[in-house]
Amino acid sequence: MVKEIKWNDRFNIGVDSIDSAHRKLFSIVGKLIALNEDPARQQHACREGIKYFKSYTIKHFADEEAYMQSIDYPGYSIHKSLHDNMRDKTLPVLEAELEDQEYSPESVQHFLGICTGWLNGHIMIEDRAITGKNAHKWIHQPSDDEVKDLEKATLQGLQALCQSKVQVISRHYGGEQFSTGKTLCYRLTYCSKKDRPIRLYLVYEEKLALKTLSDILDKEIKKVDLTVVSAMKILSEQFVAHLKSHFIFDKGYRLERNDMMSFEQFVRTFDKQFPPFSLLFSAEDMGYFAFCAQL
Repeated sequence: MVKEIKWNDRFNIGVDSIDSAHRKLFSIVGKLIALNEDPARQQHACREGIKYFKSYTIKHFADEEAYMQSIDYPGYSIHKSLHDNMRDKTLPVLEAELEDQEYSPESVQHFLGICTGWLNGHIMIEDRAITGKNAHKWIHQPSDDEVKDLEKATLQGLQALCQSKVQVISRHYGGEQFSTGKTLCYRLTYCSKKDRPIRLYLVYEEKLALKTLSDILDKEIKKVDLTVVSAMKILSEQFVAHLKSHFIFDKGYRLERNDMMSFEQFVRTFDKQFPPFSLLFSAEDMGYFAFCAQL
C-alpha cells in the first residue's frame, strides 16, 4: 500500500522544466493518497484527480520528448517507448479497473502503487540518464515480434490457468510494487550444455494465487501456507512448459532449479539492467502477475 510520496532533491535531473513537472506529479499523487483515505470524498475526488494526473502525465511526456529531441539524446527511442507503453498500455488498463470497481479504495491503491513505483524508477534511472547522471537500464531491446509472441503465449497460459480475462498492463515492467498485499515469487533457471542459463521470474499477487487454487480445488483457500507455495511452484513449471512451445527455448534446455524468492530479492534482479522481456498482466477480479525473462 502506498502511504506517502514526497519530493526529494535527488530526483532532480538538472533541467528546470522537467524537474518542475516531476514535482507537480509527486504533488498530485500525494493528494490522491490523502483523498483515497477520506471516505466522504474518496470516490468522486479520486476519479477527478486521476483524470488530472493522466492528462498532466501525457503533457509532461510530450514536453520531455521534445527536450530530448532538442539535445539529440541518443536514448530517445527507448525512452519514448517507455512513455508510449505507460500512456497506451498501463494507464488505460488501470483506468478500466478503476471504472469496473467504481474507484474502490483497493483499485485506487493499485493505481497509485503502480504509478508511484513507475514514477520513482523512471525518474531515478531513465530521466537522470538524459543529463548523464546515470545510464539507462533498458539495454537489450527485443523486437516487437518477439514481445508480441511472448505476450500472446503468456496471455493464453494465464487465461487457461486462471479461467479469467487477462490483460497486459505493461511491456516494460521495471520491478514496481504492484500489490497492495503480498506476492509469491519464483525464479526458474533453465540450462543447456552449450548456452548460458535462462532465468525466468514469475510473480503472483497473493490473492491471484489463492483464487486460482480455490477454483482448481473447488474449495475456498484463504491463506498462503506450504501447500499453496508448493502448488504454485508446480503450476509455475507447467506454465513455463506451455511457453516453451512458443518462445525462447530449444530442446536442449532443462529446468535446473525452481527457487522461491521474496519480492525484495526479485527486485534486486533489476539492479544492473532490466530483463529484456518484462511484462505485467492483470487477471480480471483476481490480481496481478509479472513475467520476466533474463537471457
